Amino acid sequence: MMTGLRKSRVPAMPAVAMLLPATLLVLGALVVPTLILLRYSFNRFSPTALMEQAFTLSNYARFFTDSYYHQVMLTTFLMALSCTFAAAVLGFPVAYMLARTRSRFKSLLVILTVFPLLVGNVVRAAGWMAFMGGKGFVSGALQWLGLAHHGVDLMYTFFAVFIGTLSVVLPFMILTLQSVLEGIDYSVADAAQNLGASPAITFRRIILPLALPGIVAGSVLVFILCMNAYATPFLLGGPSFKMMAPALYQQIEVASNWPFGAALAFILMIVTIGATVLSTALLQRRIRGVRA
Repeated sequence: MMTGLRKSRVPAMPAVAMLLPATLLVLGALVVPTLILLRYSFNRFSPTALMEQAFTLSNYARFFTDSYYHQVMLTTFLMALSCTFAAAVLGFPVAYMLARTRSRFKSLLVILTVFPLLVGNVVRAAGWMAFMGGKGFVSGALQWLGLAHHGVDLMYTFFAVFIGTLSVVLPFMILTLQSVLEGIDYSVADAAQNLGASPAITFRRIILPLALPGIVAGSVLVFILCMNAYATPFLLGGPSFKMMAPALYQQIEVASNWPFGAALAFILMIVTIGATVLSTALLQRRIRGVRA
């Protein structure tokens, strides 16, 4: 009997050995620096020594008592929600088309969808700056059509940051939705239409409920990316437009206030995780209700 137990445990050892290097890498590259940053958030900032060892909640209290950072967090949250909703609305038709198409050019269409991800955020932001600037394409087109007599500068606005961020996260939403939509059995939808259901009813009662897991997964991914966006808000929003990632970078790199910057980082992480968990739980309950 003991021999049988030893034999049953043998296959488990290689799996543990294979997981150990990856686990140590994650601990060393992610968990340990995160814990160090957490410890920094309880230290005290000093203009001369930069950081003094302490255990104080003053950095967190500063965030919750300063209306400026309340506005920064609200702007970040609204931007993330707006981009997530727009990505779901705009990405679903494209993902549905990619999932249902039987064209020999399907691989090319997928590559075109992924292609924006091959371009860096800074390069894309520079393109949007040339497109929406006072002497850019939009301004020139409006003047040529006679809709504007002077240059129209869309830069450094909520709209500019929204468009730039949406262009970054939209491919992630499309690819996530496509993988789920390709696994749907469309014979059910075809049978519903054969029985007299309109395309709108078929979509609302069959396609959409079956696609909800993909919408949830894509929305969570896009929301997290938007909450932590840095390059696009910094370049397209300018110095007057503040979101959390540029704000905490300002504290760490410019003001050298590591304790407060670390506190901002953890507040951003907690808000992002909390909103993600809450929305996912609500949507999962909705999915179970629809399937029931």
